[in-house]
Amino acid sequence: MKILVTGFDPFGTDKINPAIEAVKRLPDTVKGAQIIKVQIPTIFGKAATVTKAAIEKYHPDYVINIGQAGGRFALTPERVAINLDDGRIKDNAGYQPIDQPIQANGDTAYFTQLPVKAIVKAIRQAGLPAAVSNSAGTFVCNHIMYQVQYMRATEFPNIKAGFIHIPFLPDQIIHRPDTPSLSLEDDVRGLTAALEAIVDRDGKGDIKAIEGTIA
Repeated sequence: MKILVTGFDPFGTDKINPAIEAVKRLPDTVKGAQIIKVQIPTIFGKAATVTKAAIEKYHPDYVINIGQAGGRFALTPERVAINLDDGRIKDNAGYQPIDQPIQANGDTAYFTQLPVKAIVKAIRQAGLPAAVSNSAGTFVCNHIMYQVQYMRATEFPNIKAGFIHIPFLPDQIIHRPDTPSLSLEDDVRGLTAALEAIVDRDGKGDIKAIEGTIA
C-alpha cells in the first residue's frame, strides 16, 4: 500500500507551517504501508496541480492532505469538502477568490473515504485530542480536499482521500494569547496514529461511534 501525504508551506504572517513540518517527520512506513511525503504550495489551483503530479508519479492508494487550523485544539479529520473558494486572506500568490466555485461541473460537496471516526479514536488512544470536523473552511485546505475528491470522481477512481487539520505550534502562539497549540512531536505522533488507523481499516469502512456535533 502507498499513502501520499502532503503538507502546506507557511502562509499569511506565519514563518512556519506545522503541516509540512509534521509531514516531513512522519515515518517512511506505517504498518507496512509506504508513506510518500510531498510539500504543496498554499496557492489556489497550484496546490492541486502539484498534488495531481504526485498522484501520477507515485500511484498511491490513499491521498492524505494535512493543513494548519489555527485556533483548533485538536487534530481534526475532515468529513466533507465543499465546492467553494472564499478567501479570508490572500494565498501565497496574492490571489483572494470571493464566492467562487472550485469546479463548475463538480458536485456541491464530496465526502471523504477516510475512516474519520476510527482516526479520531486512534489519536485519542495515543493520548492526544481529536475530533471529527464537518467544515474544512473555504481557504486552500478545503480547496485541495475538494480538488482531490474531484480528481477521484473524474480521473482516479481507485484512490481514497481525505484531509486532516492540525493546530498551531507553540512558537506560533507567542503573540496569540489564549490560543491552543500542539507540539510538533505530538503532531507527528497523532498523524502516525491516524495513518495506522487508515491501514487497519482499509477495506473495512469506518467504525460506528458518536462523533456528531451540533454546530
